[in-house]
Amino acid sequence: MIPKFLFLSLTLASLSFSSCSKTSRVAEATANKHLLLANGSEPKALDPALVSAVGDANIMRALFEGLVANHPSSDTIVEPGVAESWSSNDEFTVWDFKLRKDAKWSNGDPVTAGDFIYSYHRMLHPELASPYASMLWFIKNAEEFNREEISDFSKVGLESSSDHDLRITLKNPAPFFLQVLKHTSWLPVHQPTIEKFGTMTDQFTLWQRPGNHVGNGPFKLDSWKINRSVEVTPNPHYWDRDIVKLKKISFFPIPNEYTEERAFSDNQVHNTYTVAPSLIPFYQKHHPELIKIEPYAGSYFYRVNVNQKPLDDPKVRRALALAIDRKSIVEQVTLGGQIPATAFTPPSETGYSPDPRISHDPEEARRLLAEAGYPGGKGFPEINLTYNTQDSHRNIAVSIQDMWRRELGIGTINLLNQEWKVFQATIIDEKYDIARAGWIGDYTDPTTFLNMWRPGETNNNTGWANEVFAEALESASYLSDPNARFEKLREAENILMDDLPIIPLYWYTRVYLKHPDIVNWDPLILDNHPYKHIDLVSASEQKN
Repeated sequence: MIPKFLFLSLTLASLSFSSCSKTSRVAEATANKHLLLANGSEPKALDPALVSAVGDANIMRALFEGLVANHPSSDTIVEPGVAESWSSNDEFTVWDFKLRKDAKWSNGDPVTAGDFIYSYHRMLHPELASPYASMLWFIKNAEEFNREEISDFSKVGLESSSDHDLRITLKNPAPFFLQVLKHTSWLPVHQPTIEKFGTMTDQFTLWQRPGNHVGNGPFKLDSWKINRSVEVTPNPHYWDRDIVKLKKISFFPIPNEYTEERAFSDNQVHNTYTVAPSLIPFYQKHHPELIKIEPYAGSYFYRVNVNQKPLDDPKVRRALALAIDRKSIVEQVTLGGQIPATAFTPPSETGYSPDPRISHDPEEARRLLAEAGYPGGKGFPEINLTYNTQDSHRNIAVSIQDMWRRELGIGTINLLNQEWKVFQATIIDEKYDIARAGWIGDYTDPTTFLNMWRPGETNNNTGWANEVFAEALESASYLSDPNARFEKLREAENILMDDLPIIPLYWYTRVYLKHPDIVNWDPLILDNHPYKHIDLVSASEQKN
């Protein structure tokens, strides 16, 4: 389908595909209800408390189910999960969940309210060091426990009066709390399995291996072959098993965009994780039915380590931000209909829209850099711009490196490429100067973008802490009027954009290739597809 010169000379042998011909791989898989998905990088873990990447979360949604679930065609609708019903008080601070009695783990054990309390205790335990622990800070005293300001977990707002009744008390009103609960950080784990292979706070133990792994989702773990695939099959104990249509899902780690596209064009996978920008025009012209460009609640940006000189100076950070021509990047580099970011939080279907606070202003950038002591870039020290392995990230970094050289006279920016797992550790340990980042909304409210910059938040990783910003977020949480609340959130965002511990670049679109055999895979702004609703039917049968 694609001219040979567009591809890297990379092999697909590591994917361990079957020996069937290229033209029949997808057709055979469709006939067998076997979904073949390219899924980005190798998963960090198969433990919902330890993952933070989008590709990892895709696998979690197959293996586990939370109190509520994602709707197949709407991000705003909340589907019942383990909880068959729920209610809240008028202030949206106390939420009661009635758990279904037929919810079971993949080993046949019943799923209970105690399982959720145990899982949230584990998630918040400081010794586990979960990268997403702060997602549970909505709960009363959860942040205090996670920060070791209190040690008595019974003070955290979780309680159960029976195996099927769970109460969650929040520290602040949150009418959108059900949307938050869809996130993978709220998924339960099976206590006997966790503690069979270690303690509550041991990381990466043998419980995650096939044969040991226990989940409660529509699928169960069948195999995990490192750098080859993760395969799941239907969970016979899942409460809604009759609705599950797929017989198997294979998640393939293919971090290279060109290798991934070659797998798709050779009929080896049904879906790609992304599309290399250089291939987008070809598909738009020759195969528009295969390429999907959809709205996506996400922001592509650079983290800045504010503890590193000269990046500790806000004038330097603003100069770097204003020197970037974002319109040029989305029109000439990314090519996927992305929108140049004028703030961090993308405009939302909830009605929130940030004030435009950054633009392309090279003259002002040069003035600020001179004020900071580096006129024309003279004396600016060497710093690294770090990105994880992917051609599109490199291409963006090269463009920005050139803009900083051309507009500011800074020729001391080094590009540093790191494999995904190494890159993640670099960010968490804050051993970088400037680093590529992306944030996809965990739920539909704008706080999913703003909360991460609170002091001490586990996904902050910039060294930036601003108490006025935190107070504005806190004040917003007590406002019941949506317009007043959004105005207070804009106030917080403006503080973030004034200090710029991050450099927003563009707001995402979701760009991927989708085989026509996939059924019930509808556009979702958060892209969280519930696999129990997905089906495979050959395109020819769909027409009949």
